[in-house]
Amino acid sequence: MRYEMVREIFNECANNQMRDVFFEEVDIDDTDAYVRRFCTGGDVKCEKSVFPDGSVVYDLDSDGLLSRITFTEA
Repeated sequence: MRYEMVREIFNECANNQMRDVFFEEVDIDDTDAYVRRFCTGGDVKCEKSVFPDGSVVYDLDSDGLLSRITFTEA
């Protein structure tokens, strides 16, 4: 299936509310397997949300680095 993937990396530094945002189109069958490649580190938490419109959102905490990966059907 073809998805538009948006990956946001949140910056926790004081007085800096910017974030890195990456856009990409991907052809994948399993979003869970694809997201696992971003789950690096010793303490990783991953929360998945599926919405009625078919979009899938993963909120990741990899050793304190917070990010969000959103898949929407392209």
